[in-house]
Amino acid sequence: MHEFSIAVSIIEIAEKEARKAGAAEITELTLDVGTMSGIEFYALDTALEMAVKKTMLERAKLTINKIQARAKCSECGYEFDINNVFDPCPKCTSLFHESLSGKELKIKSIIVDVDE
Repeated sequence: MHEFSIAVSIIEIAEKEARKAGAAEITELTLDVGTMSGIEFYALDTALEMAVKKTMLERAKLTINKIQARAKCSECGYEFDINNVFDPCPKCTSLFHESLSGKELKIKSIIVDVDE
């Protein structure tokens, strides 16, 4: 389950950024994860729940936004949702397309509680 190591890395990055801001705690963390990123959403969610224990995110609200994969046909230029790299263009049936979104894994936002 490589999602656990991904969860640990996400937590490390979030904590590093929170410390830079002088935060005592992370209250919310939002992730964008593409449907073709190779990550299992349920496994990542479960891994995050386990990995946040005794970290700055222990009480944080965790949100994972699922980003639908989209592609642009190389033949006709049509943009469409894809679920598989072998999905043909629904307009011209070409198998050649470029990825527009859906491969990402990024921290969209971190909300912190700063000691004043």
